[in-house]
Amino acid sequence: MERLVLVHGSVTNGASTWRAQASLADRYELVVLDRPGFPPGPTVERVDFDDDSVWLAALLEPGDHLVGHSYGGVVTLLAAALRPAAVASLTVIEPPCLDVARGDPAVEAFLAGGKKLRASGPREPEAYLRVFLASVGAPPPPSPLPAALLAGTLVLMAERPPWEARIPLAELAAAPFPTLVVSGGHHAALDAVCDALEAGIGAQRAVIPGAGHAVQRTGEPFNLLLDAFVRSASTGT
Repeated sequence: MERLVLVHGSVTNGASTWRAQASLADRYELVVLDRPGFPPGPTVERVDFDDDSVWLAALLEPGDHLVGHSYGGVVTLLAAALRPAAVASLTVIEPPCLDVARGDPAVEAFLAGGKKLRASGPREPEAYLRVFLASVGAPPPPSPLPAALLAGTLVLMAERPPWEARIPLAELAAAPFPTLVVSGGHHAALDAVCDALEAGIGAQRAVIPGAGHAVQRTGEPFNLLLDAFVRSASTGT
């Protein structure tokens, strides 16, 4: 059975991020990872996409289909470039690697907002999370924050900013596996990033509206797209 390696983004862990993909277990072995620092694992002082990409690359087995959401999409792009021979396909959902689309007005505005939040935003976790979620087009969190969400927010506040990532577009374009880039059609800056990845890598591109930044939570629409893409990658059609 082929492996789908699912890599979550910021704030929530693997189980929470990929709950709507449970039905894919009928066809694939679902490897739902928890990135270092996220519950139920121990906390860490700092999260860095470069470190996480090395960690992820070491876990890959030949023929893996990598799927990454948000910050996890940045991690999977970098990990796939580190071990391209182990990857059968790569799918990323709204990865905030803003460097690939610098100069786009929406990207520049989004970047400015992210830097402002880091430099002078609220230090209280719930208030910080509310600003962050609004910035990426996600619904507000419950109040007070549940323990797992509080832990994820503290990790978010310790993350190296994803706009510092330098995605090796030429290496990924030359890699032997196909790439699918998915957005929710709700955020001009994230759409611009996805469009830039499409052009820079030669990736397939899809838009699935209805769940904002968390496209995978649309369930069947995303699952059908992912299954068709993985099947095509596996058969070479």
